[in-house]
Amino acid sequence: MKKVLFMAMVCVLASCSSQKPNYSNVDEYPVRKDKLEEMVYSPEKTAFALWSPAAEAVYVNIYADQETTEATERLPMQWQKDGTWRLTVEKDLKDMYYTFSVTQPGSAFPLHETPGIFCKAVSINGLRAAIIDLDETDPEGWEADKRPDFRAPQDAVIYEMHHRDMTIHPSAGVAHPGKFLAMTEEGTTSPQGLPTGIDHLKELGVTHVQILPSYDFGSIDEAGATGEAKVLESGAAAGGSYNWGYDPVNYNVPEGSYSTDPRDPKSRIIEMKKMIQALHKAGIRVIMDVVYNHTYDLGNSQFEQTCPGYFYRLDEEGNWGNASGCGNETASQRPMMRKFILESVRYWVEEYHVDGFRFDLMGIHDYETMNAVRKELDKIDKSLLLYGEGWAAGAPNYPAELMAMKANISKMPGIGAFCDDMRDGLRGPWSDDREGAMIAGWPDYEESVKFGIVGAIYHPQVAMDKVNYDDEPWATEPTQCISYVSCHDDMMLSDRLKVTVRDEDGKPGEKAELIRLDKLAQTAVLTSQGIPFLWCGEEVMRDKKGVHNSFCSPDSINAIDWNLKAENIDLFNYYKGMIALRKQHPAFRMGDADAVREHLHFLEATDANGSQLGNVVAWELTDFAGGDEWETIIVVLNASKQMAEVALPEGMFTAVVYDGQVNLSGTLTMSEKAHVLPQSALILHN
Repeated sequence: MKKVLFMAMVCVLASCSSQKPNYSNVDEYPVRKDKLEEMVYSPEKTAFALWSPAAEAVYVNIYADQETTEATERLPMQWQKDGTWRLTVEKDLKDMYYTFSVTQPGSAFPLHETPGIFCKAVSINGLRAAIIDLDETDPEGWEADKRPDFRAPQDAVIYEMHHRDMTIHPSAGVAHPGKFLAMTEEGTTSPQGLPTGIDHLKELGVTHVQILPSYDFGSIDEAGATGEAKVLESGAAAGGSYNWGYDPVNYNVPEGSYSTDPRDPKSRIIEMKKMIQALHKAGIRVIMDVVYNHTYDLGNSQFEQTCPGYFYRLDEEGNWGNASGCGNETASQRPMMRKFILESVRYWVEEYHVDGFRFDLMGIHDYETMNAVRKELDKIDKSLLLYGEGWAAGAPNYPAELMAMKANISKMPGIGAFCDDMRDGLRGPWSDDREGAMIAGWPDYEESVKFGIVGAIYHPQVAMDKVNYDDEPWATEPTQCISYVSCHDDMMLSDRLKVTVRDEDGKPGEKAELIRLDKLAQTAVLTSQGIPFLWCGEEVMRDKKGVHNSFCSPDSINAIDWNLKAENIDLFNYYKGMIALRKQHPAFRMGDADAVREHLHFLEATDANGSQLGNVVAWELTDFAGGDEWETIIVVLNASKQMAEVALPEGMFTAVVYDGQVNLSGTLTMSEKAHVLPQSALILHN
């Protein structure tokens, strides 16, 4: 009787009409044509589907809750010709949990239950997938949520942000420190009454926030992240751990430690949506940092547990590839991995209203996949941004000429890459924190900075043989260049300056000098024809106590202290003023390579004796560049410790940036020659 009832409950969608073939290698596997849905719920039935062509058997395990060790039911699935195992359960399974058990021939790792590769809701720590109605996760007003107006990529000012770093310190004054909801709170202030959280971003004027990985990742025990978050000398929240999240587990589910209740599968989804909704209402778009290039581990990953040997690359000797430096690299060139990436980004855009993506170690992916991602996003909204790191941590196990490396950006229209040429030309190489560059007064970095100023395109006045990493331009358009001086996995700019700026006796520079040079570096970034990119806290001279890559450092290293001194507030006002200047004047963001070459011309700078002066980059923007209201704009970056002079065209020029201050109306005027104070920027217009 029980067997009869059991069979009545299970409705197999299709029978296996022909014998399952034996495949000689993974490249023979069939490709699933329909969407990569693995669970589709309705009150009447729930349909399960798992792509695993070579599996000998697949079962769905149904659990009443996330704590019970024994499954309520273990139901066999049916193989189909597209390599997908399917089963429909004709009853209401809402709020229950499921996993798949896959019997594989010749797996190199022990097989465990898996929630599948495309689960959308999970139990705590992502061990089981949850059966929920996604419509119930939409916050009030979600249907009316709109992307803030945005004309073109060159108009973007990107602010890289980590939820926890931004709001975990008590001085942030938020009710939900370190959580998604912290960025929904308005009216939060520091002890001095200065805006924090979302109000800080609004006042700063950025157009986009790039949030560090927010999908479900593996290195934080979500069970320890439920209590009140405190700033500790070790660890993160009481009982938990700290990590930025570059260790993916479930790519299409928000991280539970950022929610107020990681045990509730809906909570993390609702709260992340609320954060995005609040940022949209504040006029700020949201870019998601995605890490499709590797997984938290290899053998226990959902990919390997589902279809062994398919989703990862191997080297010529049969060893697992490691271009990520994390023990594995995914095989984006394979049809089902590519399909997974395409459907994943589309899911985040459609379900969570995400406005773009930053691809971690994009150079591990093949550029055909990245172009497919661009086309997929264009189908939805061509204003969605797409960019990434144009390199890998090691040599990928795939031909270099096919990879999404910086050198191949010209083959990827509408996709940007980070300009490490400009970054390291300004402050020194990523590989050695002790080395400085132009802003620290080190010689021969001017061409690398100039290359960043034009947006990494060809410009006749940039000598490519003197650019630090590239022999030829790699961007076709300036909007493919992400201009920056520091980011998350790096020293803070303030820490780098403390190490590289020394007086004649070898002592660190005074704080006033470091602030001057900080302003100078960001003036280069914010006047570049590329897309400017800022790392959270730079605008208040945040430091990380000299830690380079603080991905797992405690809050005492990573938290932004909003107890600001006068000099920190002065720096914030400079960043704010420079962002406003860029937004008001299209000459700084022409967005077209030909226009940049036509209107941007580099100028010579001299000392008081008329001799050419090093550590200075100067240029003019002419003939109402980009349709600007100003006919001619002069920009001078003087990193030397001498007064610099630059010849001016005929007429009177007004300074809007002078001596570390931004005044958009301008009060100081100059003619014939511009006199630029040491270690500072000057911007003039006629």
